[in-house]
Amino acid sequence: MKRNNTTVKTFSNIRFKKKTVQRFQEFSKRFFKTHTEAMDTMLDFFLYNEISPKETLGPNARTLETNIKKRINALVSIVKDIEKNQTKPTTAMLQLLFEKSPAKQKQPRLVEVKKGSKTTKDPFFATSLEAIELRKEKNALKRDLKETKQQFEDILFSKINIMKSSFGKPKIQLDMSLKELEALKERIKNS
Repeated sequence: MKRNNTTVKTFSNIRFKKKTVQRFQEFSKRFFKTHTEAMDTMLDFFLYNEISPKETLGPNARTLETNIKKRINALVSIVKDIEKNQTKPTTAMLQLLFEKSPAKQKQPRLVEVKKGSKTTKDPFFATSLEAIELRKEKNALKRDLKETKQQFEDILFSKINIMKSSFGKPKIQLDMSLKELEALKERIKNS
């Protein structure tokens, strides 16, 4: 039905308990212009978010925000404690692990034990430094072994050929000049 180029809005009635109607009217007046707009928005909210109106959403945003802030503050204090108490003593060890030896300066002793008039280093710290030096040597040896193994594989796969013979067993032929062979011998002697 059209009247004067405007459409007529049709309404329908639904029966609710009086108390529920009063609550809805108060809610609707507070947030929306009409009751229809309020109902449409509520229905859209539940359909769009795929939640049931019977479910509870758990704690509200404020309590979640408070819990998250507490956890973040705890993490910040843990990180600060780690920076203060754990990274400073291990700086020299990390430098040795990355094979950058610390500067050759006279460094203060971390722990000293007095015996009469003599001062000696803490045995634990001394053994730790020895262990670090041994680990550094071990890494260097591993690197050298890897290089030697790579050189051997290069020779084995590129310089050695199998010669098949019509009489007897196949033979191996080394395809290398005398200069290359002498250089290889010298390199092995020097390493």
